Amino acid sequence: MTEAEAQHDGTGRVELSFTVRDRERATHRQVRVPPGVTVFDSASWNGIAIDSTCGGHGTCHKCRVRIDERCPTTPHDLKTFSREQLDAGWRLACLVNATRDLEVEIPPLTTRPKAATVGVGRQVILRPAIQKRYVELAEPTLADQRTDLARFLDAIDDLEPAPDLAVLRRLPPVLREADFKATAVVVGETLIDVEPGDTTREQYAIAFDLGTTTVVATLLDVTTGTPVAVASALNRQQPYGGDVITRISATMLDPQALDRLRAAACETLAALAGEVCGEGGVDPARVYEVAVAGNATMTALVLGIDPEPLGVAPFVMSAAQPPDVLASEVGLALHPRARATFFPALGAYVGGDVVAGMLASGMDRDKRTRLFIDVGTNCEIVVSDGDRILATAAPAGPAFEGGVIRCGMRAADGAIEVVRLGDDVELGVIGDVEPRGLCGSGLVDAAAELVRTGLLDRSGRFVSDDVAKEVAPSLADRLRMLEQQRVFVLHRPTPDAEPEDCVVLTQRDVRELQFAKAAISTGWTLLLEELGLHQDDVQQVLLAGSFGSYLSAAAAVRIGLVPALPLLRIVAAGNVAGEGAKMALLSVRERAGAQALLGEVTYVELSDRPDFNDRFVDQLAF
Repeated sequence: MTEAEAQHDGTGRVELSFTVRDRERATHRQVRVPPGVTVFDSASWNGIAIDSTCGGHGTCHKCRVRIDERCPTTPHDLKTFSREQLDAGWRLACLVNATRDLEVEIPPLTTRPKAATVGVGRQVILRPAIQKRYVELAEPTLADQRTDLARFLDAIDDLEPAPDLAVLRRLPPVLREADFKATAVVVGETLIDVEPGDTTREQYAIAFDLGTTTVVATLLDVTTGTPVAVASALNRQQPYGGDVITRISATMLDPQALDRLRAAACETLAALAGEVCGEGGVDPARVYEVAVAGNATMTALVLGIDPEPLGVAPFVMSAAQPPDVLASEVGLALHPRARATFFPALGAYVGGDVVAGMLASGMDRDKRTRLFIDVGTNCEIVVSDGDRILATAAPAGPAFEGGVIRCGMRAADGAIEVVRLGDDVELGVIGDVEPRGLCGSGLVDAAAELVRTGLLDRSGRFVSDDVAKEVAPSLADRLRMLEQQRVFVLHRPTPDAEPEDCVVLTQRDVRELQFAKAAISTGWTLLLEELGLHQDDVQQVLLAGSFGSYLSAAAAVRIGLVPALPLLRIVAAGNVAGEGAKMALLSVRERAGAQALLGEVTYVELSDRPDFNDRFVDQLAF
């Protein structure tokens, strides 16, 4: 199969069968990758180690593999292998492009590749866009009148960067003041600076997860691939609303709101950048690149793009892939010519944060049937059967963020996050302080426990007092009336406190939770059906984001938020958006992989489905 044929075979991917041999046995793995990716990168993307010390650049000649079919030889292959070995199919893995299905044998490893383990167990070969080269140049003479730029670029002949005007202005004085001993700073294909002396050990980048509620920054040393410092903060856009719709509405109602929202986002990024650099003891001027993973609205707002088309039908983005910009354009006081790159989005409500999460979790590189759920006000859902990937967004509403819940609050000190019902009520409270309210994980826990004990029936209605005394006599007195609706008292500040002074779960709260979970379960049910699958076919569920990290898998199953599967199949994936942003900074190959997802994932619009409302109603029951 040619590369062109592979791109039009219905999946756009080729399949590689790896046989990994060690001293005693052989293991087999099948992976699928975009056509044209090298065998070396195909393996490393999927956590399969091949010997290398150069990171797949073709210079160390260690990534030796045997391929089932005859592949063209390169000059490097001819230098590395004998004629008999070449005839037997031995090649350097970093020089073989996977343009058709291949079987690859990997010999026993003698060394491990230079790698940084990030995200959810995948390995990333360090190949950052940031590169530095230290050179010691011969000074100009009448016999050697090459320009400063030509002299400098000749000395770093493994790279061919293009300088910008600021570099040309700096080049003559820096070279002469440093006795022609200087370091080239290259980001991508651009020479962004010339620094006096040897600064090659100082190469940093910052990964941002630009969330609607919380923003997380991770400072990375890209020479080693390790995190130096991590910090998080509330998005300073919060005064304009707790979700993207209210912030979009703010820009529609006030012509000045867009500038203020952009400034608030930039201030948040700048404060976090300062914090991680301070904590890590890193000069901000040595940070040369940032990556931002955010939903389509957050990305538009930080770039100053009018988000109104995202909030009204037919929900259109200005661009799927925002352009790279100077980091200073998003408020960051780092290196003056540091670059900021943004993750692409699949749609108005399946944005760059989800693409980053798919990249980190390897949704496009696993043969298993997997379900990815990022639970929030707008819940993003991705299903892969190993061949096709479908994505959608479900309007879950603000219940999981504590919104529209009587005693709801964000996950902060005083929030109930765990509920266990037995002879009494046992609560887990963030900060081990007096309970002040209920966060999303506590809401799900409370409903699940009430269903388990029989105090909530499958329709989501609190049972009568008589039934309560029969099914849970020690808890029946906690069912009370408050403002003409039934409530369950979770916490009493004093033994005789009235319901209005307590932390309670109301009948209306239960309904809001039902609406949210029904939207999500309808979403993944329809995606599974689109692929001809049943929920029992799902081999792994990934719960992404902060909420997913603290959500009880058992409670999620009990209320029908996720498929009814063995709990070991349900995994808290954590901050995969942030992990994806790190991967993009550590490897240009991974960054290209994120871009490739745009052509590999099919977006399914739920609002277009004529059966959505009926299916939604079917999913309301616990």
